[in-house]
Amino acid sequence: MSNQTRVINIVTNDRPISKETSRILKQKLEKNGFLIADTFDPKAELIICIGGDGSFLRTLHEYKFPDIPIVGVNTGHLGFFQELSPYQLDEFIFRYEKGDYIIQELHPVEALICTRNSCIEIMGINEITIKGAKSRTIHLNISLDDSFLEKFSGDGVLVSTPTGSTAYNYSLGGSIVDPRLDLLQITPIAPINTVAYRSFTSSLIVPRESMIKIHPEYTFENSIVVVTDGMEHKHNEIVEINLKMSEIKIKLLRLKNYDFWNKVKEKFL
Repeated sequence: MSNQTRVINIVTNDRPISKETSRILKQKLEKNGFLIADTFDPKAELIICIGGDGSFLRTLHEYKFPDIPIVGVNTGHLGFFQELSPYQLDEFIFRYEKGDYIIQELHPVEALICTRNSCIEIMGINEITIKGAKSRTIHLNISLDDSFLEKFSGDGVLVSTPTGSTAYNYSLGGSIVDPRLDLLQITPIAPINTVAYRSFTSSLIVPRESMIKIHPEYTFENSIVVVTDGMEHKHNEIVEINLKMSEIKIKLLRLKNYDFWNKVKEKFL
């Protein structure tokens, strides 16, 4: 394939530093013979997302989890997904052309939300959270595959991927999970554990084949909010939510010296 036909998508947020980084990156890539798509091209060979972790997640959701490798340039705060800093653009282009990178495959978590009338499917890269609307306490019957697990009482539960283990899950006291592991984590949000109510107070780690089934008590059908990667979904008369690991793969481009635990140390300690 000649360089003239090598198309790259650049997606950026509205911050001035992001727009300036995008302008510089476009110039550098074009100088190296790449073509930058004017509008998102689903046949491009790479997506470069400029912004923070929020921009990265929004890009994947907006373009329906495309089957194209994606790499992030961090102009935000934490930058856990973002592989590059703006000063690394030349190094990145040099290494990308040499093939000096790896592709890290991530599986989202998917949920089928069934109301009395229909079922809606949603996906989360980090997590899907089920909680009470207007900060109400809710009661949820939780099963794992065909085994009843618990009647949960509290603010809600979060189901996270290994990738999402360092996000909201970590704030709730959940475990940090190496992304090379294929599993889901169920983490309680403010569980109530009293004589009247018994809820798990630690996160539960379950294998990737697991189906997590959540049935709200019928009086709570209209007071449930489902949040995926920070985006709220409100449906009335929710009778069941089934969660599992998706078969879809997100292809995250990492430079060859990427080390998850170094990144954890750098960002959290």
